Amino acid sequence: MSGIIITCALTGSIHTPSMSPHLPITGPDIARQGLEAAQAGASILHLHARDPATGQPSASLDHFNGFVPALARDTDAVLNLSTGGSAVMSLADRLAAPLAIAPEMASLNMGTMNFALYPMLGKERDWLHDWEKPFLENTDDLVFKNTPRDIVRILTSLGAERGARFEFECYDLSHLYMLRHFADRGLIEPPFFIQFVFGVLGGMGPDSENLTHMVRIADKLFGSDYLFSVLAAGRFQMPLITQSAAMGGHVRVGLEDSLTIARGQLARSNAEQVMKIREIVERLGRTIMTPDQVRATLGLKGAGQINA
Repeated sequence: MSGIIITCALTGSIHTPSMSPHLPITGPDIARQGLEAAQAGASILHLHARDPATGQPSASLDHFNGFVPALARDTDAVLNLSTGGSAVMSLADRLAAPLAIAPEMASLNMGTMNFALYPMLGKERDWLHDWEKPFLENTDDLVFKNTPRDIVRILTSLGAERGARFEFECYDLSHLYMLRHFADRGLIEPPFFIQFVFGVLGGMGPDSENLTHMVRIADKLFGSDYLFSVLAAGRFQMPLITQSAAMGGHVRVGLEDSLTIARGQLARSNAEQVMKIREIVERLGRTIMTPDQVRATLGLKGAGQINA
């Protein structure tokens, strides 16, 4: 089998600080966990920022600058900045830091969708911050907005004007057809790095049949012009990404997607998840791709071309 890309999503905007003491919140913590994840074998680091005082998802360039320069200095990993931020942020807010930093890669959600996190309230806990519980409660009326106009703006401002390549996040079958639409318009060029996202309430369910079908349709729409990777929420993380690796795809781990390393056991770090999936994929005969191999494969502009 070909080499495999391990992406690690360090903190995200979904889990709240009360859910795990190991979720990195401050700039130094995000930088440290990113360095550890890269040393463990992650060639791409997927990055969100948080307010270090409250743990809330943040779009602030100052907060991104709390860890991006350190990661650019201390690792050779590909830095992939989120353009999704949090569903409660405006598009302008979500784009502020990526436009300033001009990363090699950026994530791009391929459609508007419900983004319901309120099932996380099912477990009783003591909340560390006043914002956490209301934030989750209100996601029963939360829509993540990424219209075709929004997508064009991101493709133009980050891609055409700043040279970023994209991790196309597809939460549903329709998102593959939207991606094909933008390819047909000439706004994106292969190779397409497609991230299939499973287990978010509002998107695809975490069923192995859904992964098989997504690959089948992607093959039909993109032929040999794409690579696929898989992320899955919570307890479905390892089973579905292992299936992806066995099918020749790539994998994403990280505390953004799952806080656990085994049933009922919190992961102590992002690197712990990287090491676990690395062992699995190497036993499948896959070879871990280095950051420079990823750059060559995806046609990235190079780490020296970012503002960090």
